[in-house]
Amino acid sequence: MLKKLFTAIGEYFLLLGKVLSKPQKRNVYLKLLVREFYDLGVNSFGLVLFTSFFVGAVVAIQMYNNFSASSFPIPNSFIGYATKVVLILEFSPTIISVILAGKVGSYIASSIGTMRVTEQIDALDIMGVNSPNFLIFPKIIASVIFNPLLIAISIVVGIWGGYIAGMATGNWTKADYITGIQMYMPSYFIWYAFLKTAVFAFLIATIPAYFGYNVKGGSLEVGRASTQAVVWTMIAVIIVDLLLTQMLLS
Repeated sequence: MLKKLFTAIGEYFLLLGKVLSKPQKRNVYLKLLVREFYDLGVNSFGLVLFTSFFVGAVVAIQMYNNFSASSFPIPNSFIGYATKVVLILEFSPTIISVILAGKVGSYIASSIGTMRVTEQIDALDIMGVNSPNFLIFPKIIASVIFNPLLIAISIVVGIWGGYIAGMATGNWTKADYITGIQMYMPSYFIWYAFLKTAVFAFLIATIPAYFGYNVKGGSLEVGRASTQAVVWTMIAVIIVDLLLTQMLLS
């Protein structure tokens, strides 16, 4: 088991070496980037908006319940502050990235895996094209650029979800919630969130690409590779989240 794991890790880094070498022409990349922005980013807007809104509402309600149950009086303005901090530090960067690992990761693994089993990648190699660079590099660039935008939108929509939850339940006032949002928060929290997002975006693009690129067999193996890609990408995101939190916030 360990031998197989370390072999896969070695193959992953060797593939990354090919991805980052011998770049293709710029005009080719521009066309590919536009397509990847749409496939990997724009198509995820709806899922990110829906999830962020309702989780933001749930977080705000939970904060209210916890503060109300406290033996010490805590002003309702801290509901907005706590919701904002939770969304910025953990929910939006990590949980949304895990969701994107499922949606985007399965798409990347299946699309590249299908090209492998239909011998399209072999055709690119025969023509002298650096297939890892041609197929994977645009996905990395698109994810690293677009995922932070999705996370920024997730934070805003999540905070708005908490605001709507307060209006719907009447548990806190508009003024209290807005005051909490405006409370001071260290600026490095935001840098930390977007640094995590960029690292997660790299993992979301490269790990499924590795599984798809190394598919052997037919369509059944493509499905299995997609499942493995999603599972291992989620595991990698959670482990890296722990490491980054320990290094940057401790």
